[in-house]
Amino acid sequence: MAGIYVHIPFCKQSCHYCDFHFSTSTRLKEPMLQAIAQELRMRKAYMGTVQVESIYLGGGTPSLLDTVELETLLVLITQHFSLSKTTEITLEANPDDITLTKLQALRAIGVNRLSIGIQAFQDSVLRYLNRAHDSKNALESVRIARKAGFDNLNIDLMYAIPGTSQAMWEANLSTALQLQPEHIAAYCLTIEKNTAFGRWHERGKLQAAKEDAAVRQFETLTATLAMHHYEHYEISNFCQPGYYAQHNTNYWKKGKYLGLGPGAHSYDGGTRQYNIAHNQRYIDSLNKGIVPCTMEVLTTKEHINEYLMTSLRTQWGCDMAWLQEKHGYALAHAKRPYLEHLIDLKLAVMHGQKLLLTRKGKLLVDQIAADLFVG
Repeated sequence: MAGIYVHIPFCKQSCHYCDFHFSTSTRLKEPMLQAIAQELRMRKAYMGTVQVESIYLGGGTPSLLDTVELETLLVLITQHFSLSKTTEITLEANPDDITLTKLQALRAIGVNRLSIGIQAFQDSVLRYLNRAHDSKNALESVRIARKAGFDNLNIDLMYAIPGTSQAMWEANLSTALQLQPEHIAAYCLTIEKNTAFGRWHERGKLQAAKEDAAVRQFETLTATLAMHHYEHYEISNFCQPGYYAQHNTNYWKKGKYLGLGPGAHSYDGGTRQYNIAHNQRYIDSLNKGIVPCTMEVLTTKEHINEYLMTSLRTQWGCDMAWLQEKHGYALAHAKRPYLEHLIDLKLAVMHGQKLLLTRKGKLLVDQIAADLFVG
């Protein structure tokens, strides 16, 4: 399995929490799209001859592009890569960009999955996050998506937002469930350094949500969605049966992927590449026929540690037999006392050769993975 990610680095405005690479000016939109097309042509052999099972148009805000621009990108991808009949094609969209005409056009050009960045359903919270939409837009965007024929829909939610209460989080979940999305991605807000929230935090004008409040909201999230038959298949991701996000699942299962655009990452099974996160330099470099990226050849230790970090976040867990076969690493032998400790504390369980974290263990996933790392 392999995927293609296209980073569209433009947004209407800067959300206070976001540290992704983007610009609020679309002055470079046309030359950017030309540069992305050039990178695509130059890197068509990066993943070998594998079939592409997912295409993800992210950012930034790819829904800022018009349908012709998006279709041009998708056509170019189909010309240079082999796609299956069931390739998942996801577009990230903000509620304020969604119209029935636009979504119908997106369906017509092959987009079959929509990911709507809602985050919250309270206007006061949306203003605090500096989102461009309001709660009415959020609800209407889902209605429009259904009317346009989208039957594979993700909505993004955010918890542990400073100043919000448990009751507000429960109300968000209740509203989300009334919309019956096939997929929900729920992220714990983290305060990143180079953001408005980060600067406010440094000046003492903002305090992160308390850890116990964040834990309670996460526990409410998992319990509530389980009651409504959503599978908790990755720490932040929940779906109705059969609606796993194919693109992200490919990441977590160490599949190959090609990242196009400024700031995008790629992985071919042995190396990683990181594109420069600067719009003008990215464009200038591609105009000269040079992909502006840094390549990193992963060591066996890095492969193992990356797999531990990603696999433990999922419902499929860490396959120790695969680790032994692929990388010659006997995790059960190397970390036996620690594994027994995790099991005794009910933080993990063993299913055959697979190590899975319990709901309690998932609260400590980063620490557990780090403790299992090869030094």
